[in-house]
Amino acid sequence: MKKRCSWCEGSKLYKQYHDVEWGVPLHDDQKLFEFLVLETFQAGLSWSTILNKREAFRLAFDDFDAQTIVGYSQNKIEELLGNAGIIRNKLKINATINNAKKFLEIQKELGSFDQYIWQFTNYDVITNAWKTESQIPPTSPVSDAMSKKMKKDGFKFVGTTICYAYLQAIGAINDHVIDCYRYNEVNKL
Repeated sequence: MKKRCSWCEGSKLYKQYHDVEWGVPLHDDQKLFEFLVLETFQAGLSWSTILNKREAFRLAFDDFDAQTIVGYSQNKIEELLGNAGIIRNKLKINATINNAKKFLEIQKELGSFDQYIWQFTNYDVITNAWKTESQIPPTSPVSDAMSKKMKKDGFKFVGTTICYAYLQAIGAINDHVIDCYRYNEVNKL
């Protein structure tokens, strides 16, 4: 039996996310934006809640297409607020529209959002060596700097804890515990 990070045990969806996505270095702008949207909605909630609603989010937010999201009307916002399949939080919905605009501005300025987001880890994966999950911090100097810069650049719902979780999700930080079978696998990617 494969040894995994204990946080993913108990849920088939969580295990699949852990085994396939979490901690894998990601450089696709569309997926980077998707995770930004999901992390925005995760603020104050469990990641399992978001994973369970991920497909509903995908449908509600036009497959996480930033170009479409920036054009959302008040009617679309009301539709989202009435959608029981997602987290119905007006601040987070408005933040997603705002962040889509900022995302597109960054793409235009730098050529890709990937270029922007990976600058915080000097375009490399930070590989930690935690023995237990209790050692994993909720923030770091890198997530502090990222949060500060993203807020300055106009992004919303990008506190340092959200930024740290985002960096873990997109594989910019490898926080698989060292005895998890994925620890060495993602280091080779």
